[in-house]
Amino acid sequence: MRLLAAFAVSTAVAVLAPGAATASSSPVHVATANGTFTAYAPGAPAVTYRPDLVPAGARAHVFSLSAAHAGTTTTLVVTGLRPGRAYGAHAHAQPCGATGDAAGPHFQYAPDPAKPSVDPAYANPRNEIWLDFTTDRLGTGFARSAVSWTFGERRARSVVVHETHTHTDPGHAGTAGARLACVDVDF
Repeated sequence: MRLLAAFAVSTAVAVLAPGAATASSSPVHVATANGTFTAYAPGAPAVTYRPDLVPAGARAHVFSLSAAHAGTTTTLVVTGLRPGRAYGAHAHAQPCGATGDAAGPHFQYAPDPAKPSVDPAYANPRNEIWLDFTTDRLGTGFARSAVSWTFGERRARSVVVHETHTHTDPGHAGTAGARLACVDVDF
């Protein structure tokens, strides 16, 4: 938890560097979420759908800072996952639910008119928030995304942890395997 707090402060300082606009001239939106992964229950802030890959008791911490002059920076810290394993993670359009599908598609700043979105022109880390990570020997992972845009009326509502790192090739862009777990985030 101290690691996340320290990183959140350093991220905020980097984004609001000297000479940058202040909160009074450019609104700043901060979103944080912390959750311990459990089996689904209504109101659970973090849900695991595959406890063999995201064990119950593992934790997720999300911090996001948006400002018109700086875009949106999002960090994800996870603990208690399988050691030495690659995972994908993305901001999704809907909150977590009883199944991974409840979180809906990836949030896209410029929505792809084709569904599902697998066109690299839309499914990419500049138009979506991608938070892929590989856990260390203790099962801890860290990811950071920085995009040039901020949320408007449409907002992401969760971060979903996926089975693999995110693919980028045409016809598969944005895919990352099964939805393993989900944490609600009020972006």
